[in-house]
Amino acid sequence: MTITFTTETAVRRPAAERAALMESPAFGEVFTDHMISIDWERDRGWHNARLHPYGPLVLDPSAQVFHYGQEVFEGMKAYRRRDGTVVTFRPYANAARLNRSCARMAMPPLPGETFVEALELLVGADRDWVPDRPGHSLYLRPFMIATQPTIGFYGPSSAYRFMVIASPAASYFTAGSTPLTVWLSQDYTRAAPGGTGEAKCGGNYAGTLVAQAQGKEMGCDQVVWLDSAERRWVDEMGTSNLFFVYGDRLVTPELSGTLLAGVTRDSVLTLAAELGHRAEEGRISVEQWRADAEAGALTEVFSCGTSSMITSIGFVRSADGDWTIGGGTPGPVTERLCAELAGIQDGSRPDPFGWVHKIA
Repeated sequence: MTITFTTETAVRRPAAERAALMESPAFGEVFTDHMISIDWERDRGWHNARLHPYGPLVLDPSAQVFHYGQEVFEGMKAYRRRDGTVVTFRPYANAARLNRSCARMAMPPLPGETFVEALELLVGADRDWVPDRPGHSLYLRPFMIATQPTIGFYGPSSAYRFMVIASPAASYFTAGSTPLTVWLSQDYTRAAPGGTGEAKCGGNYAGTLVAQAQGKEMGCDQVVWLDSAERRWVDEMGTSNLFFVYGDRLVTPELSGTLLAGVTRDSVLTLAAELGHRAEEGRISVEQWRADAEAGALTEVFSCGTSSMITSIGFVRSADGDWTIGGGTPGPVTERLCAELAGIQDGSRPDPFGWVHKIA
């Protein structure tokens, strides 16, 4: 399939205005000058691919995305390296995950080459929006929505739109390097076996908002989700995957179909093994988490995801009591993995895995 992009250049914001917006951007609230759109129709396939000015969409009020929730998205970043080049991190892995989400949501796949070309075009056009400050990046949000105008729910939409927008971003958690405090959600669950837990779709996130609010009321930064059957086994955190550190051994909850297969999660498993750690997938219960932390066997816990990178977790709160992990401070394994992964992305460390993709 050959998809040819057309381009329409936007009126660029003045350099001084852009610099002010990029100085300390709130995550996901400032957007660049351009966006990508590609349409799909059942009888035509993918067509009308274009780079054009960022702006509001015109959609019929009966578009299926509003009523039946056919929508998937991805999250990734572009980084300005020390030599001035701009790169992304494992974009083909994100393209493959988008298509797995599409398959689960009965949506058409997008060729991986087109996915990456769309990123290259957008970042190339808005290269000046890629920050050069340590810890800052250009967050990329590819997504696909159902656009067929009908509320007659008889099956998947016959029309879709794939888009990419971009937003300069500082650190996701405003607390910086301070370890997070997490809330164990026992009143709500995120996903069940056979559901959409492993798909990156908006409905999975909408259903978590009430628990996130509950966690904030308890003074927590994020929510940790448990399995839906027993409310005992740890699945993932609200926006990322989890790793449990036992000295030089790392364990992350196994992919059971109810949690997201994070690109950063997969990268940490590979990188940890390369650094000499035993890295494995398994099951961690709440009882084990607490007992091992209180006994000192569990030395560190961290979350990982594209938005938040690698972030230490120091404290856990639950209806059954609270506990501290390690000394409540970032541990050496967490800090080393964070430095190594960031170094691969910014070019200060070698990339033995071929993860970095030059984009502009």
